[in-house]
Amino acid sequence: MSLKDQITEDMKTAMRAKDSERLLTIRMLLAACKQKEVDERVVLDDVAVVAIVDKLIKQRKDSIAAFEGAGRQDLADKEKAEMAVLQAYLPARMSADETSAAVQAIVAELGAKGPGDMGKVMGVVKTRLAGKADMGQVSAAVKAALAG
Repeated sequence: MSLKDQITEDMKTAMRAKDSERLLTIRMLLAACKQKEVDERVVLDDVAVVAIVDKLIKQRKDSIAAFEGAGRQDLADKEKAEMAVLQAYLPARMSADETSAAVQAIVAELGAKGPGDMGKVMGVVKTRLAGKADMGQVSAAVKAALAG
């Protein structure tokens, strides 16, 4: 069963359980997937769906920071609940040590020397670690690997 089919099944389950919070989040995710399919005239595979989930989680994190900064804890809590639902659709993430080791291996493989090679390294890292590692963590690991 593809990830998109699993999300659709979870939506049906949430409907039956009358879990409105979860249902709204899943519908929002499916709408984002459908929008991408319509815009690009493609059928999404699991990697593309994970990328969309990643993007939505990043949006939630940014919103949480903004709402907490503005003193709106009620809205921050709502965003945190949505983020928890979305995180269920992500594959297991690599630890910081695993991410760092993978980045070191890619840097060595490419023969990258300094900060000027960051773009080249990030291009390869994004394709290999997409959906497996937090890209913020990956970027920091690449900077550290190229700095010294």
